[in-house]
Amino acid sequence: MANKVKVCGVDTSTLPKLTNEQLTDLMKKVKQGDELARDEFVVANLRLVLSVVQRFSNKKEKSDDMFQVGCVGLMKAIDNFDLSLNVRFSTYAVPMIIGEIRRFLRDNNSIRVSRSLRDIAYRALGAREVLAKKFDREPTNDEIAKAIGEDVRQVNFALDAISETVSLNEPVYNDGNEAVRVMDQVSDVKNSDEAMTEKIAIRDAVSKLNQKEKEILLMRYFIGKTQMEVSEEVGISQAQVSRLEKNALEAIKRNLI
Repeated sequence: MANKVKVCGVDTSTLPKLTNEQLTDLMKKVKQGDELARDEFVVANLRLVLSVVQRFSNKKEKSDDMFQVGCVGLMKAIDNFDLSLNVRFSTYAVPMIIGEIRRFLRDNNSIRVSRSLRDIAYRALGAREVLAKKFDREPTNDEIAKAIGEDVRQVNFALDAISETVSLNEPVYNDGNEAVRVMDQVSDVKNSDEAMTEKIAIRDAVSKLNQKEKEILLMRYFIGKTQMEVSEEVGISQAQVSRLEKNALEAIKRNLI
């Protein structure tokens, strides 16, 4: 991929490789308003955008989109770069390109998040980077919340809200024979042993009812008919339907105790 990659119609193997001195000379022309020099400078730095895109290797399905967004970050870096900073352009540009891509991924999350919540999340992420450099470790959410002046519960909620959703079929690791997926590590509350036991007990209790009681419960609770509709269906009075239904439910309760 590093030698020959085609992204958004660009064959990266054909991209020029310029020295720092050549890039500096080009940037001087760009700052003087030379549009041709600007175009040449952009093309010369497309490899830089690609290198950033490769950091998000788990988002391969969005690589083309990320490349385009990364190019927007590259343009912004070119417009805002100050030659007097005495730093390499790549050092200045990479954080801006990463920022644009991260913003794109967050804003295109499949779960819609309110603007105010996204704003808290963005500020929290920015504070996390600053604090990580300051402390030389990953900061806690309490420290992040204090830095941006927000309640830690709100910060937790905001960061969770912008987290990208993961498919249940996403492989977690491979044990040598078969990939273990996310769904394999998620507990199934509905199909737990306790739930299965309860279903079996209910089925057993229902099996002890007479045929007419079963028929009435079926129409009332599975088909959704009214007692009047059931009475017309089975040919008995509504009062009899009500009494049979009540007796059946009480019998089920007794058998479940």
